Amino acid sequence: MNLKMNILLTSAGRRTKLIEYFLAEFKGLGKVIVTDCDPLAPALYIADKGYIVPRIDDESYLDALKKIIKKEGIGAVLSLIDPELSLLSQWKSELEKLDVKVIVSDKEAVLTCFDKFRMFEFLKKCGLKCAETYIDIESFKADYRLNKIKFPVFVKPRKGSASIDAKVIDNIEELSLVMKRNQDMLIQEFLDGKELGVDVYVDLISKKVTSVFIKEKLRMRSGETDKALSIADNELFNIIEDLVTNLKLVGPIDIDVFKIRDEYYISEINPRFGGGYLLAYECGANFPFYIKNNLIGLENSENIGNYRENIYMMKHDVVTVKSNSELNTNCILE
Repeated sequence: MNLKMNILLTSAGRRTKLIEYFLAEFKGLGKVIVTDCDPLAPALYIADKGYIVPRIDDESYLDALKKIIKKEGIGAVLSLIDPELSLLSQWKSELEKLDVKVIVSDKEAVLTCFDKFRMFEFLKKCGLKCAETYIDIESFKADYRLNKIKFPVFVKPRKGSASIDAKVIDNIEELSLVMKRNQDMLIQEFLDGKELGVDVYVDLISKKVTSVFIKEKLRMRSGETDKALSIADNELFNIIEDLVTNLKLVGPIDIDVFKIRDEYYISEINPRFGGGYLLAYECGANFPFYIKNNLIGLENSENIGNYRENIYMMKHDVVTVKSNSELNTNCILE
């Protein structure tokens, strides 16, 4: 049993509400520590303690994490951004020598989620519906001439997050220009349907799906769900449970789904907390509680679909104010 209950959430950014949920669940048992490379990241000042660290692509970043883990007696660590997941999965065995639980899926599963073409191939292999996807314009043109694909199409980086550089394109001229300008883009069939977000928790001990929560996305902002409605759907529950089991994911997972003419198309899978998870927590899908149980050696029982339905989420602004001296002294890693 792991009795070190201090938990470290890295690259926490502006995820202040999620940090508050962890503070509530770990109160009296352990501290919630966060990191970010930006001294103006609000989460640094919400947690029990925050540390300003190098960027994740800095060669000193791993050493900074190790230093915090040792100094704060960290029992578990997880990241809140996609690019860092592959690093944590790569460093997992090295970090766990420090007696810390690294809450991340295996390297191959993380790489599959981060590489959108690799994910497309995986979904097709599983027989699941998804957007037809191309990594080069010649393959697209061949199918376009055969009437297998049509405009508009959606282009986005093969590896990326937060909808950066993603856009809808209506004609072959613009598509050719975009693909020529950026070799790392891929082309996807445009999915026009109801957008759903699914929050999943896979138990760290049993490796079984503990919770599946579904929300209808009503409005998006910067790639994150801004307004949403909690719903339940038994067919989708089953699809998602089989999907994450086949992919061998663990911990918190965020999945984007389109419902088109009563059929479900898997769009993206992020093996971390999603930006819209807040609604899941408020409706009763308590992932920080599940994590806490796992850290003390308890398996979580299956609790799929057991949450409040027809509950709306509306994100809005809050403000954190700090003086220059507080920014410069409170979060420095010495």
